[in-house]
Formats: sequence, C-alpha cells, structure tokens
Amino acid sequence: MTNAEKMANWLVRLQFEDLSSRARDQLKLRVADALGCAIAAQNGVPVKSIREQLVDFGGRPVCTLIGGGKTAPDRASFYNSALVRYLDFNDSYLARGETCHPSDNLGAVMAGAEYARESGKTFLTALAAAYQVHCRLSDEAPVRAKGFDHTTQGAYAAAAGVAKALGLGATQTANALAISGTAFNALRVTRTGTLSHWKGLAYPNTAFGATHATFLAMRGVTGPPEVFEGNKGFMEAIAGPFDIDWPREDLERVRRTIVKKYNAEIHSQATIEGALELRSIYGIEADAITSIQIDTFDVAFHIIGGGEEGDKAIVRTKEEADHSLPYMVAVALLDGQVLPEQYRAERIIAEDVQHLLRKIVVRESPVFSEHFPEEMRSRISIQLKDGRTLTIEHKDYEGFHTRPIGWDGVWNKFAALVRPFAEKHILLALFETVQQLESHRVEDLTALLAKIAAPTAE
Repeated sequence: MTNAEKMANWLVRLQFEDLSSRARDQLKLRVADALGCAIAAQNGVPVKSIREQLVDFGGRPVCTLIGGGKTAPDRASFYNSALVRYLDFNDSYLARGETCHPSDNLGAVMAGAEYARESGKTFLTALAAAYQVHCRLSDEAPVRAKGFDHTTQGAYAAAAGVAKALGLGATQTANALAISGTAFNALRVTRTGTLSHWKGLAYPNTAFGATHATFLAMRGVTGPPEVFEGNKGFMEAIAGPFDIDWPREDLERVRRTIVKKYNAEIHSQATIEGALELRSIYGIEADAITSIQIDTFDVAFHIIGGGEEGDKAIVRTKEEADHSLPYMVAVALLDGQVLPEQYRAERIIAEDVQHLLRKIVVRESPVFSEHFPEEMRSRISIQLKDGRTLTIEHKDYEGFHTRPIGWDGVWNKFAALVRPFAEKHILLALFETVQQLESHRVEDLTALLAKIAAPTAE
C-alpha cells in the first residue's frame, strides 16, 4: 500500500472510543478556545472582505457561518477557519523543525460534519484525527527550513478530518489526501519579510481547498496515489524521506498542543509572561528604561526576533505587530496586557510603543535552543536609568504542556473575547455545549454559533 492508503485505512478505522478521556477533555477545551478566538475576530478587516465576497458569490445554504447565515461547505470552511485564525490567538503545536496551529482545522471539520448531519462524537473523532495528522507530519516531515509553509502539512490534516467527518471509505479518503496534498504546497514567504493579511488567511485557504478536494473525492475523483513517496512526490520534492507507521498511531497528540495565554505569536509567550511579571513586581515606567535585552531559543529568534525571517523593529500593521517580539514585549510593559486591543492601528503606530520597541535587542541563546521544544526558555533583562538591571528567566508559561490551562482558564479567556458579541445566556449555552459535545449533534453547536452577533462597525 502507498502511504496515503495506509493513512486512509487508519482514518477509516478510528472511533470515538479511541480517544482517551484526557484527550477528549483537551480536545473539547481547544474547541472552546478556538471558537472564542473566532467569535472575537468578526470585525477583522480581511474577515469583513471575505464576508462581502461570500455575499457576492453566494453558495448553497448548507453549512453555518459563525455570526449567522449559511453557504456551501467549502466556503463555510474558509470563512470559519479565517475567524479561528485571524487574531493569532488559537492553539499551537511545537515540533523541533515546525510549528503549526492544529485548531486551524476546526472550520473544515465542522463544515464536513454539519453537511453529513453527524454527531458530536464523530466531529470530535474527525477533529482529533486532523490534529494527529498535522502534529505527526510536523514532527517527522518539517518543511519550514525548505522554504514551505506549515499549511503544507495542513493540506493532509484538513483533508483527513473532512473525510472522517463525511464518513468516507478508504479509497475515497486516500484520493482526498492525494488531491489535497498535491495541490496545496504553500511558500514560507507568507510569514517572512513584510507581513500581509495572507499570514492569517493562508491556512483558511488550505482548509477551503482541502474541503473542496475531499468532496470531489467523495464523488469519485481520483488523485495521485503515491503523493508521499512517488516520483516528484512530497518526500522527493519537499520534505525528504520519513516514516510514520499509521496503523500504530493513536489520537493523543492533542494533549501536547498548547493554548495561548497572550494574543501573540506562540514562541513569545514565556517572554511576555516574564515581562509582565517584572512590570508587576517593580512597577516599571517606560521612561526609566534605557535598554532591554531578550535571550531566547533559535526558533523564536528567527521567526519573531529579527533573525532569518526579517527585521522585527519595523512594525506598521497588525500582522507585523503580532510577529514582532520587540513590539509585543514593549506593548506588554506599557499596557500590562497583550490582547486584541493591543493590535488596533492607533496603538501600533503610537509613539510610546514605537520608541520603546527600538530599545529592545533580541539574541539567540544556544543553551536555550537545546531545550526547545520541550521547554520555551527565555531571559529578559531590563536596564534602568538608575543603574539597576532587572532580570527574569522563564522556561514555560501558563498554557504550555508543562503548565496546562484548565476549563476555568479557558472560560475566562473565552468570556473576555466573546462578551461583546452575544448575550451571556447564549455564550454560556455555547460553552456548555462544547463541554458536553459528545452528547450533542453538530447542528446543536452550529445553531448556537449562528446566534452570535454578526460583524458590526467598531
């Protein structure tokens, strides 16, 4: 059998009972976290543009849009995925050579499950499968160093999740994987240099394409069966050789994913926590700071610290701000928080934060790099005008797998994000439905999501 066929056979055999009780709980927790991010993103500039396009293009009203309305499954997948992703506040998975956001698959899996009128158990099983595929390919087949985006592995993950949600057989599933994996190999330039709206829309586009591909496979369209190992396939052209024994895979990888405490790129979380602790302990005033030095691990340095993926002292947009460690630390010290309001245009260009971020130097620490991804080590040293140096070191943060966040923490984040968009009884009903999702139908969830207030002018 080809690798795609092996993965397909594994997917077809999966059942809800294959999820351990801990994995079920963690998966539902991440659904709640992702939906909170999605609801709060409805006023995003590119999100509004997508809404306008959906209205213009139309689509058979089959699958629910968060905020109200229905459209075709692939378009619902795109829109709802864009909502999950836009704030850059959803969960992450850290592998040595790759970082991904497995909840990026939620919109696609939800569309497939709603189309098929499936149970919450099937939805959770399909989403767990997407998580497992995405994380394991990130472990064994990283592509970032080769110039490709992590959405490349996501093409297989989203197709796997949608195929499982639709209840496809092994042949249809293998073709879905083959079509999607062949068609959506994205460039890493999405996240280097001058960042654009596409940083937040690249995975939604992959979810859209993977959903479309999976429905084609459902109707009998075939794809290259040797997509992984074949001549000019994924291994030869991009990833290099790797081996995943799919029949032996479980559904437990979700337990290694991590939830963001701060609305900031994932590799910044421990540094921001340290900066906020120093601010709380010493009551630091920005005018008293002469310089700030941040020592961090190699991946953080290269992606958000000014390493190989570009200068992070030039910050003009939301997309540049949430991928600039100097900006995020500066605004944390000034505002005492890093939440969506820290990425409003007027905040980004304000003189105080622009001045302070230019006092920050980020360095790579080889010692810290050795401990990644098991730890997220960071040291921040703030030099003050009175001659004092304030220093703090962290190896993780609240939300990391070593300090996991529970339901109370997720509710606090969820409530803070979504409170402006719906009455409290609806939000409580939505949260409780997620907590008991295995006892519900998918339409119970989407019916509540349709009641969340549609975008309104800020």
